Amino acid sequence: MIAGPRAIKNRTRLLEKRSVAIAGHRTSVALEPEFWAVLKTEAERRRTSFAGLITAIDRDRGERPLASALRLAALAAVQARP
Repeated sequence: MIAGPRAIKNRTRLLEKRSVAIAGHRTSVALEPEFWAVLKTEAERRRTSFAGLITAIDRDRGERPLASALRLAALAAVQARP
């Protein structure tokens, strides 16, 4: 089933947009709040700043879009938990 315009609009409300600085450039990234929470916890676990974690993920993402790289990093962090 293809979602109508209202369903798509409602889905975008579930995203939290954040502005981040990477290599001196500001950019916006929209992720679900659950992914932001996992990334925040992972930064704390690594004893690094949130910006430092985002920068590390950006550095290693290759051609992958930043939002996708952040989601995959959050997934990997959750999967690595005991």
